[in-house]
Amino acid sequence: MVPTVKICGLATAATLEAALDAGADMVGLVFFAKSPRFVGLDHARELAAQARDRARIVALTVDADDDLLAAIARVVGPDMLQLHGRETPQRVAAIKRTLGLPAMKAIGVSEAADFARARDYASVADWLLIDAKPPKDAVLPGGNGRPFDWRLARGFAPKIPWLLSGGLDADNVGEAVALSGARGVDVSSGVERAPGVKDENKIAAFAAAARAAFAREHEARSPA
Repeated sequence: MVPTVKICGLATAATLEAALDAGADMVGLVFFAKSPRFVGLDHARELAAQARDRARIVALTVDADDDLLAAIARVVGPDMLQLHGRETPQRVAAIKRTLGLPAMKAIGVSEAADFARARDYASVADWLLIDAKPPKDAVLPGGNGRPFDWRLARGFAPKIPWLLSGGLDADNVGEAVALSGARGVDVSSGVERAPGVKDENKIAAFAAAARAAFAREHEARSPA
């Protein structure tokens, strides 16, 4: 897997440009109304046009119905859907079949047993996103700024590429990559100065730290 940096929850042209300038491979737009990172279809279309052919545009939804998914596909034209709710493997397959778009399925983990559930999606999704399981009283299924024990992901090797998420920032992404062995990372709240308000400097710092971490891991794995 090619090392991958995803910046999620971008909602302004300036912060999207910061992510693109930092070399983000994927940029995420959130279509979940309860999130402080929510963007409407018209604004998302403008942001998608800005990012087109510069990074992969990922549309994040949470248990969205067919009408919303179709509208996102038609109006925004994302390169991939991120399914961050309780979608079953059958639902993921149906969405892909109907819309003809690749899908990334988010899986919340807090213990080793949760990775078995992640593997259930490896035959239907195109990517997996391994995120910290949200607290029971959480409003959001992700973007809560909570890490999990990254060592649990060591040795996780599905047949499709995967991203590590949950509580990452510029200060800890190096440790997270080293402990988990992840070749891709996803960040949202870790590059914000307030909920839903991205910080351009934090975006740049995170991308640089992640790239450095990937380089160290590659060097460590390479034969002397």
